Amino acid sequence: METWKLWINGQWKDAARTYELKSPYSQEVIATVAKADEEDVKQAIEGAHEAYLEFRKWPAYERAELLYRAVDLIEARKEELAQLLVKEAGKPIKTARGEIDRTIATYQFSAEAAKSLSGETVPMDAAPGVTDRIGWTKREALGVVAAITPFNFPSNLVAHKLGPAFAVGNTVVLKPATQTPLSSLALAEIFKEAGLPDGALQIVTGSGSELSDPLITNDLVKKVTFTGSVPVGLDIKSKVGLKKLTLELGSNSALIVEPDVPLEKIMPRAVTGAFGFAGQVCISLQRVYVHDSIYDEFVDQFVAETGKLQIGDPADEATDVGSMIHPGEAGRAMEWIEEAKKAGATVRTGGGRVQNGIAPTVMTDVTPDMNVVCKEVFAPIVTIMKYSDLDEAIDLVNDSEYGLNAGIYTRDIESAMKAADEIEAGAVIINDIPTFRVDNMPYGGVKMSGYGREGVKYAIDGMTELKFITVKTKF
Repeated sequence: METWKLWINGQWKDAARTYELKSPYSQEVIATVAKADEEDVKQAIEGAHEAYLEFRKWPAYERAELLYRAVDLIEARKEELAQLLVKEAGKPIKTARGEIDRTIATYQFSAEAAKSLSGETVPMDAAPGVTDRIGWTKREALGVVAAITPFNFPSNLVAHKLGPAFAVGNTVVLKPATQTPLSSLALAEIFKEAGLPDGALQIVTGSGSELSDPLITNDLVKKVTFTGSVPVGLDIKSKVGLKKLTLELGSNSALIVEPDVPLEKIMPRAVTGAFGFAGQVCISLQRVYVHDSIYDEFVDQFVAETGKLQIGDPADEATDVGSMIHPGEAGRAMEWIEEAKKAGATVRTGGGRVQNGIAPTVMTDVTPDMNVVCKEVFAPIVTIMKYSDLDEAIDLVNDSEYGLNAGIYTRDIESAMKAADEIEAGAVIINDIPTFRVDNMPYGGVKMSGYGREGVKYAIDGMTELKFITVKTKF
């Protein structure tokens, strides 16, 4: 069993306390991890600030080369890093390899962005009486970024914090999820070997409830970026003051299926979007609205396709669905299923416990007020409902406190454009599932789904300050 320490100022540092990390699948102890305290956080922030004073001076070319070297090192250790995801997150190995591929792409996008950071000229003579000035804008690094990341993508969602920050010359104090710190800690020596200056990446592990406040309220922290639950996000927003802030929060992503769609072509993709990583994805397909003329056929095919999924050990190459992150989360999801059943919902398949998770579950005869519909289920549970016309479907999609991604399958361009205009979401995915994401697209939601945007170029906007400069050309 391994012991993992804190990463402070380019060195491993012991903590006064530790905690045992258990496998989500087997519940066996897999590591002992340092548990940081408030003093550790303070030291990390101060060290990151000192590193920033020098790192911000690096030329864009050198920051890009640093990120490219990190990409090469991650590529060389790809299988090792994927196995870490299996161990700490219970992510099926073939899914884990896909996440490492995306992580590599995110750092590549960040390296490219480092060399394309630019401003614009401002036509000063457009203002009356101004004939002797030129003006332009530039983007500058902020300083220390506090990054708090979730368990579900412990490699790629960390990359979405670190890559853009390093691309522009910021430094980062990273607090990974308590259940999935190993992927982050593995980055410490990767970035050191790549040439990142000591202190530019600090990693503090432990309890979010203990470390959040000292991390986000320190005056040296200039930006807070958080991915996680709505209650924690709202608490952070109430405390950060005028710091720059990005929040990636909840969702209960919906899909509309119009009657002109060839169901056999979309079914494998829809099921994958619903049950990948046991539904523990912010944009997992949770709500499906199907035109009443094809509803029964859709449900039958969806249930049949779900039955093909292999459930088991995440280390097994054949496994599609493994355990959930914690037995308590599986218990909570089962309670929601039972509540819905008592209120009249029907379980078409699944609905029971499997190892430390639940079987992929398809539910019909649900109502909008059921938890499995209106809340973020974050489990392998999908609800399928019918509608009679597109206006009704759009209203049903919008009848949610969330608005991250939504999707529609249709062959009609007018229907597609109507959905694009009227659905209340950060992204509308046409002819694909709402679970679609690539790492250079803007990503973020409206309503309770978040605040700000990620996706490398868009994250950089929130990790820099816009400065205007003007020169008077004549005295």
